[in-house]
Amino acid sequence: MSTEEKVLLTNRAAFHEYYIEDKYEAGIALMGTEVKSVRAGQVQLKDSYVAVRDGEAWLFNAHISPYAYGNRENHDPVRTRKLLLHRREIERLEEAATLKGMTLVVTRVYLKRGRIKLEVGVARGKKLYDKRETEMRRTVERETRAQLKERNR
Repeated sequence: MSTEEKVLLTNRAAFHEYYIEDKYEAGIALMGTEVKSVRAGQVQLKDSYVAVRDGEAWLFNAHISPYAYGNRENHDPVRTRKLLLHRREIERLEEAATLKGMTLVVTRVYLKRGRIKLEVGVARGKKLYDKRETEMRRTVERETRAQLKERNR
């Protein structure tokens, strides 16, 4: 059995808005129609976040589109979903979120051994000038690559 991962979705906005300091792998409790929608890539993580409430990790504001062939048993697109983590991991996430003032965001959604997994990042918000600096660095790297490519022709 292979343990390769098939990435279904990456949250590029999270990498733009935050510095990701630590990452955790989490399972997610989904309904049948949600699983089908996620596998089809019908997920939006733009405004989603993770929070620890009563010793359990929850995913808020993630939009999973209703399954196209679902009937009246279809799911609510933005319902709160439970994340499946070990107790120690939940405690570490809660500590990071409360003591250090970090945010918990989902950075990517992927399949691992046929199961849907989320990568939860412990993130620190970027200031506007940090975003500009990151964008500038990316532009410089892109131009440098283009010049090297041109020179090698």
